[in-house]
Order: sequence, then C-alpha cells, then structure tokens
Amino acid sequence: MDQLPLEGMPRRLYACTPSRLNNWLDCPRRYRFTYMDRPTPQKGPPWAHNSVGASVHNALAAWWREPYERRTPEVAGSLLAKGWINEGFRDAEQSRTWRDRAREMVSGYVASLDPSAEPVGVERTVATRTSVVALSGRVDRLDRRGEELVVVDYKTGRRPLSTDDARSSLALAVYAIASSRMMRRPCHRVELHHLPTASIVEWEHTDESLARHLGHAEEIAVEASEADERYKEWSATTRPEGTAPPRARGGGDRAAPAVPPEIDAVFPPRTGPLCSWCDFRRHCPEGQAAGDDREPWAALAD
Repeated sequence: MDQLPLEGMPRRLYACTPSRLNNWLDCPRRYRFTYMDRPTPQKGPPWAHNSVGASVHNALAAWWREPYERRTPEVAGSLLAKGWINEGFRDAEQSRTWRDRAREMVSGYVASLDPSAEPVGVERTVATRTSVVALSGRVDRLDRRGEELVVVDYKTGRRPLSTDDARSSLALAVYAIASSRMMRRPCHRVELHHLPTASIVEWEHTDESLARHLGHAEEIAVEASEADERYKEWSATTRPEGTAPPRARGGGDRAAPAVPPEIDAVFPPRTGPLCSWCDFRRHCPEGQAAGDDREPWAALAD
C-alpha cells in the first residue's frame, strides 16, 4: 500500500541549477523535453556558437591550472587550439576561421590578467539551500579581491553586454550567495567578461538584492516542482513500478513521448524568437510556426 505522508513533515527540497529554473521560465515544454521525458527526444544538430563557447571556457580553465611560469598568452592560444570542438560549423574552413578567432580572443584576454592572482576557484561547483530549494551550479571563476569574493562569468556571444545583464542574472546572484555561504566570505560583486569585445560589465549587489533573487528562485522552484509532481504521478500510472521507460531502437530519431492533454497543458509552449534556436523544435509544432529554422552556424558573427 502507498504510504500516506505524515502531517507536519517538511516538503522535499527541489534540487536544481539556475539553468533549470531559467529553462522553466523560458519554455515549460522545452523544460519537459529536457528534464522529464525519458527517453529524451532527439535534439537537433549541435550549434557552432556552443562549440566556440565551450572551447573558450575549457581553454581558460586549463590555463589557470597550468604552473605559474606557463601562464602566458601563447600557452592559452595553444590550449584553445588543442581542445577545439569542431561541431556545428558549415565546413572545415569555417571551423578553422573560428578556431583562429577564438585563439586570438583567448590570448588577448589572458594578456590582461595577472597570472599570479590565483583564483579561489576555477570551474568550481557551489551550492546553497533554503527551506524550498537546493541550488547548485558551476562558477567559471571565483576571485578574491581584498576581503570579498567576486563571481566571474565568461561570455563569447556576439551581442555586447550591459550592466543590466549582470544585475538581472539569476545565475550570477545564486553563485554569489552560494559562494559566500560556502567560503564564509562576503560576495556581492558579479562580473561578465565578454571576450569578443574585451569588455567587462559588473554589478555590485546588496544583501537585499541578493535576497530578492533568491526569493525569485524559490517562486520558480515551487512552480516547476508542482509541474514535476504532476508528470511523475501520470508517469507512475502509465508504467508499472520497476519497469524501464521505452527506448528508441537502432539509434534513430527519438520522438517526444506522447502525453495526455491534461499533462501537456502543465508544460505549455512559450513561443517567441528563441523557438528558432530550440534544440527540440522538430518536436514542437507551435515552435516551428513561431520562427524559421536556423543553420547550426547562424549565431556566429560575420
């Protein structure tokens, strides 16, 4: 028999990352495809701009792990070339062009850094919890400046950034809160380092503004967790306990699992310009109607 919950027992914390919360805000249907459906529907082809971003992040993380004497712009460029991710580009020539551009970006960026200023963390996982949510995420770089910590996030997109991007970022605020609690040091400053324009935008949070971000994260978590529970209840009634979900055979395209209208309504599509860039647009008629298909390299700057 199912065990009845004991009255007064605390609610299970919703464990998530800021990315998961933002996915819920952007589009509940994409959230369902990403986190709930098993097997996960087949994604579209890899995006070239993601390959650029991941290659740059990996190179910068590896550079800080080098011994001090090897922390030079030349080594940074070499690390970028060695770890280049060659996916999503139109052809080999475009990949080489962007590898060389990324190499210049990384070399120029590290030339502005003090190689002796050892970060507190590089690709460091931080976590915190409240009575509602257990949050975790990975910080690109965590600096110590004076007695305070500073969250540093690398960006490689073609759009120039503004102070509002740093101020409004839920992820950066969560990282600041989690870093402060874990390291037992104040952390209010968050920075976005935009490598294509060699610019830095920053925001100095207050305790109050960080608390507002954390409260917003809790509100999103409550919505998402309630939707999760609805999905799990439906799934439990359609699949006998202990049996595995169906798997696609032969490595072919995996369609989105069919769900009844009442469950689909819990995860409605939120259409807009982002639909053209969605990994799951082939499984979403509303998303296909909202925007044209994009080539995998379309987000690269000219």
